Amino acid sequence: MTNKVWDLFDYVLTDLDGVVYEGKNAIEPAPRVLETLAGLGIPVGYVTNNSSRKASTIADQLKGFGVSAEPDDIIGSGQTGVELLSTLIPAGSRVMVVGGEGLRDWVVRGGFELVADSNAKPAAVIQGFSPDVSWRDLAEAAFAIQAGAKWVATNSDWTLPQEKGLAPGNGTLVSAVHTAVGQLPLVAGKPETPIFESAVRRFEAKYGRTKPLFIGDRIDTDITGANKAGLASVLVLTGVSTRKEVLGMRPEGRPRYIIGSMEELLGDYAYPIQTKHGYKSGSALVELKKNKVVVAAGDPKSIDALRAACAVIYTSPTPIYGLDVDPALYE
Repeated sequence: MTNKVWDLFDYVLTDLDGVVYEGKNAIEPAPRVLETLAGLGIPVGYVTNNSSRKASTIADQLKGFGVSAEPDDIIGSGQTGVELLSTLIPAGSRVMVVGGEGLRDWVVRGGFELVADSNAKPAAVIQGFSPDVSWRDLAEAAFAIQAGAKWVATNSDWTLPQEKGLAPGNGTLVSAVHTAVGQLPLVAGKPETPIFESAVRRFEAKYGRTKPLFIGDRIDTDITGANKAGLASVLVLTGVSTRKEVLGMRPEGRPRYIIGSMEELLGDYAYPIQTKHGYKSGSALVELKKNKVVVAAGDPKSIDALRAACAVIYTSPTPIYGLDVDPALYE
């Protein structure tokens, strides 16, 4: 069975880091693919856990890659975090921000008063990522939370893809505060549902569309979050998550679709088809022989082999730790 993935949906929501760009560089051919979808009348929205930059700055970066994006197309965890704050504290309350300019901008636009430290007795602390966050910022956040301030984190990503590799993400900074205060924040961004719900509300109101497809590169945030929010999910292997992670993923983090690059969104998708002893996807055949997952036909490094292997493993009554999986599928 083959057909184009996007044929089944009427708008696309996609992550940015690890899908569209990595730091300052575009991940080809993602910009061209997204422009192609937009040209076919499929609206595209961008759902990001990055709260440090303004939506206009992100839109300008996307335009620099040749993507037609407007600030209203960006759904960020900063905005969602402020929406969450508004359910916890009254309008006009004092809020301490740990994070970048984009997050401070959303707090002001949300009708709250910005304060610099715990001495101002903030009603809440909202914490997002910025490369400029210091030990003093984290300490002041901890002092405010211990004094009774509500605590919201824009996201809990442990890592952040950069040109040189993976860098510590907001989750590591949140963990530092958690260690000091002994409690956990409410999280607005992926994998929690508020950011997905905000994106769906915005795009359904703007375009009248009801069938979203979400694309991400991280199982722990993007795919798990989309599944939790009831959205069909696509995992693209251009960012953080690896083939090995996909093979061993628990049900809550399993994507509906797996692609090697964004280019594959434009072609036919080879759905795994059950055979006598396993599954076939495209030219690949993967079988379960006793407790061994073996590639019976095709290139084990191919995306077809990965899809077929996932189908075999996901439907097996034996848990992944009880299976002997051909290393060629993930090495």
